[in-house]
Amino acid sequence: MCSNQTCEDLRDVLCTIVKIQKQGQCFDEGITSCDRPFLGINNNSLYNTRPITLYTCPTNTLWTMPYTLNGTELTSTVFRVEAVEGCCATFRVLAPGTEEGTFVTTDSFFTINLNCVGAIQCLNDTYIACM
Repeated sequence: MCSNQTCEDLRDVLCTIVKIQKQGQCFDEGITSCDRPFLGINNNSLYNTRPITLYTCPTNTLWTMPYTLNGTELTSTVFRVEAVEGCCATFRVLAPGTEEGTFVTTDSFFTINLNCVGAIQCLNDTYIACM
């Protein structure tokens, strides 16, 4: 089992991501990590999502979730954090878009205890339609 420190660290990063996704605020451009407080390459971007992947704790296996899109059942490893409460976070499953590196929303959501997450990886910020 992972420690409570994992929950606290992940919660802080995920809360930052939720905040910037909702508010679209721009701040200091010197930060390049997952909790960089703006979306996109610079503050003039039209991005609204910082997609992430999750790794399980303690094995660091890539987290996958099922979704249905256009009647087809598939799985994805890419998610959009929607809300964080305590040591739990709710994610929307993202499906691959028609162009490489793009995503579309699905109607699939899940909530996970952050103590079950060993790590997150942020992907390139993007614009997601139909949210």
